[in-house]
Amino acid sequence: MASEVTVLIPTPLREFTDGDSEVTGSGDDVSELINDLEEQYPGIKERICNEDGELREFLNVYLNDEDIRFQEELDTTINDGDEVSIIPAIAGGLS
Repeated sequence: MASEVTVLIPTPLREFTDGDSEVTGSGDDVSELINDLEEQYPGIKERICNEDGELREFLNVYLNDEDIRFQEELDTTINDGDEVSIIPAIAGGLS
């Protein structure tokens, strides 16, 4: 049975979630979770993943405060009660 998790949605993606900043999704890993979000909120996946199905370069996904890029990326296992945060990367700095 797929795990149910809380997903924190950043402001730019809330147009897909009717303005909700927090939604519930399910899956056994992050990839399945993103597919579940796409079923619930059509169009959101293409904003999270590129044409090859990989995470977009300027988007970070955290599972319980740990960047999935340092885990198993989209194959990172999720468990009931986990929290997934989708966070746009912020570029810039001192010039």
